[in-house]
Amino acid sequence: MARRRWGLSWRLPPASTAHPEYPPLACAGRVANAMRITALDETSETFGLRIGQGLAEARAICANLDVIEADPAADRTLLNAIADWCDRYTPLVALDGDDGLMLDITGCAHLFGGEEKLLEDAERRLTAFGLAVRIAVGPTPGLARACSRFGGPQRVTPSEAAAALAPLPLASLRLEPQTVIDLARVGLKTVADLLAASRPPITRRFGAGPMLRLDQALGREGEPISPRRHLPLLSAERRLAEPIMTEDQVLDLAGRLAAGLKTSLEARGEGGRLFELLVFRVDGRVFRIEVSASAPLRDATRIRSLFEERLAVLRDDLDAGFGFELVRLNVLLSETFDARQPALAGEEGNSEGLTRFLDQVSARLGERALRLPVPLASHWPERATMHATASDALKGLDIPGARMDMAARPVRGLRPLRLLDRPEEVEVMSAVPDGPPASFRWRRVQRRILRAEGPERLAPEWWVDGEDAPPRDYFRIEDTEGQRFWLYRQGLYERRTVHPTWFLQGFFA
Repeated sequence: MARRRWGLSWRLPPASTAHPEYPPLACAGRVANAMRITALDETSETFGLRIGQGLAEARAICANLDVIEADPAADRTLLNAIADWCDRYTPLVALDGDDGLMLDITGCAHLFGGEEKLLEDAERRLTAFGLAVRIAVGPTPGLARACSRFGGPQRVTPSEAAAALAPLPLASLRLEPQTVIDLARVGLKTVADLLAASRPPITRRFGAGPMLRLDQALGREGEPISPRRHLPLLSAERRLAEPIMTEDQVLDLAGRLAAGLKTSLEARGEGGRLFELLVFRVDGRVFRIEVSASAPLRDATRIRSLFEERLAVLRDDLDAGFGFELVRLNVLLSETFDARQPALAGEEGNSEGLTRFLDQVSARLGERALRLPVPLASHWPERATMHATASDALKGLDIPGARMDMAARPVRGLRPLRLLDRPEEVEVMSAVPDGPPASFRWRRVQRRILRAEGPERLAPEWWVDGEDAPPRDYFRIEDTEGQRFWLYRQGLYERRTVHPTWFLQGFFA
């Protein structure tokens, strides 16, 4: 099957078409320490204005030009929102610059009655949102982009690629502006001129870029697109003839879609660990709701209950507006499913009850709400543990260097209950230079030491810190008020370091 790409770009809608009393509209922003035009509507172009033109020059040409300040962050937010909306056509949606999208609709067009129906549906809906769009479909990303942005045919077959590109300017090939200028100086202004030119002289003088872009547009060289989101492993959706309004209706559909995915998961011998529910509102707003499971999951009722817990938190944010017209359930992550016989009389085992509890808490409060310390393969205190989500900590999943045989872990003396994020330097007074501290000053408070145990020497990890890293001598101390601390002396008096430094790293209960 031939791969088909859909290039989409838009600009400011021509306000004067619907409202003749409105003046031409342009956006302006600071570029290279000067105010320049960054976007135009079609009415402004009829006056000869162009993007990149100085604002003062543009006002001289068009005295009634209406200028608004450019907001790149808002533009990017709008672009991402439209990209989310375009997921209704294909999950392969990529950003194309600051004002365009690239969609791979291979194998998707028949769901809408063919490419022509798909284009009509997209153009009608986007126009209803107030966007002036240009859409083109072609066998390569370069060809679709060129046709959508530079007035080429809306639909191009592979055999028509060269004829569709020929009348377009060289800028349509995504060449650098200076390269386009240099090519124009030698008489090459359109793609037809480049097609007729000899390849070796062009490559020697202008580099491989022009011919590479031409070959990519014609399909002679591959050019994959980079989707903005990972593709789901499995997906099921329901398009609704009448919009739904309530949360219960959304949950019922989620349960039905989960039941439909169960067969596919069973065929793969897997269960889902991460699920995503997409709810498309009639006005174009898209809601993405993710829930995770601590163990591979297939049961539709359990999956529905996870989304019910999540929606209980997001109820105020899930505004139905005029209703939802499309609901989709994706499986983003799956793992091997170990089938087990259920307990008699519906009793749950300890492990199943724990996973159900973890799933409910994660769905309602977030995956990072429950975290456990996990031992790592390091004897250096600040590297010996890390906090992982409860489900991963109990299974040892996706934790590089984690050692799950906690019982076999060697104990190197007592460790404090609490460690500081970073050891803090303290001032220490000692009876002898290499002996235990007699008092120390931390955060402007002087503390006298009643008891001290140590030292416990820890050698540095030379493969991480280097061969010259100093060792540490740790002391467990108790002050006159009964508080217990974990201090260490970094460096040795008899080696290299003349004045070792003291640090406070933790607290005992």
